Amino acid sequence: QVQVVESGGGLVQAGGSLRLSCVVSGSIFSFNAMGWYRQAPGKQRELVADITIGGRTNYADSVKGRFTISRDNAKNTAYLQMNSLKPEDTAVYYCATTFPHMYGSLHETDFSSWGQGTQVTISS
Repeated sequence: QVQVVESGGGLVQAGGSLRLSCVVSGSIFSFNAMGWYRQAPGKQRELVADITIGGRTNYADSVKGRFTISRDNAKNTAYLQMNSLKPEDTAVYYCATTFPHMYGSLHETDFSSWGQGTQVTISS
């Protein structure tokens, strides 16, 4: 059974930085694309960033230039480095992994296993 566990959330002031980590077990990590999504109160879950098996990245327009997604296959871990944080980045951040061998552009329905989420709160 695939398990996805996020960590690294917290409370920071606007302009600050956080790094989220996501450890995956129960699957061959290098075969899976990874993604970070977020959900703010009263809003739908939205893509933050994803990274393919080959390392190609994709970002929501709202975070381009501020957030960086990466992966370390040796550690079965994906990361989301978040800089220049804004109050509107406040949300629960979820990590997700896809079915194996997903190539091409990713969609939310490609993600088969999700973590429980980590809260990120940005104060103004």
